[in-house]
Amino acid sequence: MVAQYDTSDTILARMMALHPKIIDLTLDRMWRLLDVLDNPQKKMAPVVHLAGTNGKGSTQAMIRAGLEGRGDKVHAYTSPHLARFHERIRLAGELIDEAHLAAVLDECWEANNRQNITYFEITTCAAILAFSRTSADYTLLEVGLGGRLDATNVITAPELTVITPVSKDHEQFLGETVAEIAAEKAGIIKRGVPCVVGPQSVEAMDVIEHAAMRLSAPLIAYGQHWHVSEERGRLVFQDERGLLDLPLPALAGAHQVQNAGAALAALRHLGADEVACEAAMTKVSWPARMQRLNGGPLVDAAAGAEVWLDGGHNAAAGKALADVISTLPKRPTHLICGMLNTKDILGYLTPLAKISEGLTAVSIPGESNTLPASQTAQSARQAGMQATESVSVLAALKDIVSKSPESRILICGSLYLAGAVLRENS
Repeated sequence: MVAQYDTSDTILARMMALHPKIIDLTLDRMWRLLDVLDNPQKKMAPVVHLAGTNGKGSTQAMIRAGLEGRGDKVHAYTSPHLARFHERIRLAGELIDEAHLAAVLDECWEANNRQNITYFEITTCAAILAFSRTSADYTLLEVGLGGRLDATNVITAPELTVITPVSKDHEQFLGETVAEIAAEKAGIIKRGVPCVVGPQSVEAMDVIEHAAMRLSAPLIAYGQHWHVSEERGRLVFQDERGLLDLPLPALAGAHQVQNAGAALAALRHLGADEVACEAAMTKVSWPARMQRLNGGPLVDAAAGAEVWLDGGHNAAAGKALADVISTLPKRPTHLICGMLNTKDILGYLTPLAKISEGLTAVSIPGESNTLPASQTAQSARQAGMQATESVSVLAALKDIVSKSPESRILICGSLYLAGAVLRENS
């Protein structure tokens, strides 16, 4: 049993010390611990497993909104969290509560018996354990990194897999080319299990098609089996079942139309009707994806300026973000940016240089892998931006507003920075 003082934060802190590396891709440790736990991965509600470089979180959120819109109870697993770890585990529609989280974490800690295992692996086991003991209609599992060797890839017979757009990211773990990275993402494809595929480069699609053919897994692919577009302020989706004319997704950005298409293709495969598909567009919520902050201490400090928050962090995310900003009403746009030292910062910032007046660099508070603000500022200058540094987001906001009171301020560059902002602004 969990002692009264063993909060989830206490147990999570202990778990961080179980492996010298944050990332060490293999499934051996997962199989070992799941076996000790009596294989809870075999006892969950039907699984929809999602991988991809960009858009998998938004796509998962839309699938969940659609399934819940028709009355289903849905588990969901995602990472990283923003403000609290509890956000990673949603049980039958509700975030896991503290007592339940502490209990399953402690059970996994005891079962692991202090053996070598990464933080993500043991916490994924805890999520699977919680899912296995709570009744639901579906379980949505978002890959943490890659797919083939990701800790979530222990489901041998999911109901459906989904691969959102693949691009370069995490090259040090997944490979240097899009084809190599696509092969890792395609590792979630299972024999005979249908796979929804979002828009892909030719290079990525070739790899995914080859993997699906080898495993006799039917593809439900963008441009072949389904199409999606924006027409006159509406979303138009078409597949072999017919045409849907729906509101645009509640998440901002043209790239969300493509994510919506993948979600709708998945929902249609799961038997969703038009009511559920409309709920996927109108009821979806996904924080830190081009989120307008409307209240809180940081917004108060910004006075009359708009404050937006986005956690995208690779070149494709930078381009998508720039496209969204360019569609908004004209306003001087200033960036506050903090990134991890594992990211392609120049690739991320280059498209944003075209839509911004300047960038204020910050280090991500409490994050050991933060890129120092000085290096972020230097990369911004390389991308063609005016760049300065600040000690905090709050200080950066105040400085920008003092010079440009009517500006649009976008805080961006990392989900870890977004989480720090949401905590500070609560």
